[in-house]
Amino acid sequence: MRLHAEIALTAPDAAPLGARRIALLEAIGREGGISAAARALGLSYRGAWDAIRAMNNLVGRPLVAGQPGGARGGGARLTEDGLRLVESFRRLEAEMARAFNALAPDLAGEEAAARLMFGGFLATSARNALRGAVETVAEGAVNAEVALRIAPEALLRVSLTSRSLRALGLFPGRPAIALVKAPMIALVPAADPGRCANRIEGEVARVERDATSAEIIVDIGAGKTLCAVRSGGAELPAFAPGDRVAALIDPAHVILAVE
Repeated sequence: MRLHAEIALTAPDAAPLGARRIALLEAIGREGGISAAARALGLSYRGAWDAIRAMNNLVGRPLVAGQPGGARGGGARLTEDGLRLVESFRRLEAEMARAFNALAPDLAGEEAAARLMFGGFLATSARNALRGAVETVAEGAVNAEVALRIAPEALLRVSLTSRSLRALGLFPGRPAIALVKAPMIALVPAADPGRCANRIEGEVARVERDATSAEIIVDIGAGKTLCAVRSGGAELPAFAPGDRVAALIDPAHVILAVE
């Protein structure tokens, strides 16, 4: 038997606010309009507006603001209160998943607990876990691209499926974490004209070597670093602390996570 826990925020004389309505806010943030968000979720325009009005009444402040024009026929964006509500709800969901994970063995056996393990705490072997904010989202029928601002001068483009984009609830302004394995980062001198969808310049901060590999830490600003690992013995790059380099990262080699 598969069990799961759901969260709903309630108040006297107000309709409950659950995951489906949070998904509507995420869709508005992603699509840039109420009509497009409603279509994406299979809702009517009126149904979407009714849900927004109910959420506004529950919270006591507007969660969605209209904006003139819009490439998809009437623009709308999440207000700061709307963004905070989405983040708070998803964090609460993660906490609930952790608590339910502890109870699941008693409720439905160990198998249920295993299915719920990934609803909460995130642990990763990737050396690079870079927190940032989604700047742009481009969605196609199958694939999508997200641009994540990880530092003032560093924009990281990520390729993922449109299904994953929706599952993560990504839209401009939403915080996210980019995970990149160290061997997936290529380093070239900053003067090298090599082009890549992701070219992030920085300064070598530290180099550690052994007989077969080198680990190179690159300062990219704002207190953030990239870690690149290279193997190859005598063919290892001769970078040294203080060198200006460019990190080249294939968008398909980046994994996105949300809290």
